[in-house]
Amino acid sequence: MAASRLIVLSAAKSRQDGEKAGFPAVFFTGVVWRRVIAYGIDVSAIATLMVPLWILALLLGLASFGLLWPVVLPLMALVPLAYHTMTIGGPRSATPGMRAMNLAVRTWDGRRPGYVQAAILTATFYVSVAATAWLILLVALFNRRRRCLHDMLCGTTVVRADLEAAPVVIL
Repeated sequence: MAASRLIVLSAAKSRQDGEKAGFPAVFFTGVVWRRVIAYGIDVSAIATLMVPLWILALLLGLASFGLLWPVVLPLMALVPLAYHTMTIGGPRSATPGMRAMNLAVRTWDGRRPGYVQAAILTATFYVSVAATAWLILLVALFNRRRRCLHDMLCGTTVVRADLEAAPVVIL
């Protein structure tokens, strides 16, 4: 279905809108709401991963009379970091939630981010969200490419993956 779409752009309009080489504006249509839903899916997946790990941490803590809790509990914070880093830096460049919503992460020049860039992106996301109580994500509503602050700082953008396979004709 995605391959049957044809995206026709006017080169003059693209330059006028300030679009750089890479993705036309249509790739960012509906991205904000798709990202919100995708993150909800990812939170559910992370919670599913965390339940057995919390049980294991509880058992290890009880078996060691609480001595292992200072070691095990901080390690639990690495689960969301690893989840996002491994999936965004992986071959599909998207978390399972992003894939469900037809989104993908790309660098400014259209490449897939590597694991280091994905780790920096993830850490920047969690730090900025924790520091601003989610308000920092409103930045996406005020720019054409619907980029959040962590995207800007890491040189990435989130695009609609369902349009990537569509042929683009520039007039």
